Amino acid sequence: MRNIVRELREQKGWSQGELARRLGVSRQTINAVETDKYDPSLPLALRMALLFDVPVPSLFMDDWKPEQLK
Repeated sequence: MRNIVRELREQKGWSQGELARRLGVSRQTINAVETDKYDPSLPLALRMALLFDVPVPSLFMDDWKPEQLK
């Protein structure tokens, strides 16, 4: 799953440590999310969306397509 967390964080001028502090997680967690090594839990994704004032789906993109259900 790809995400735009790094881009949004950089737009705010925050370090990974600052974003981690604001979200109540470790800097390592932020690094893992930004490098697509960790998909955040739903509560963390919701906190990120609220902090950046964007909908959760705009933060995270999946390669899955609805037609794959057919």
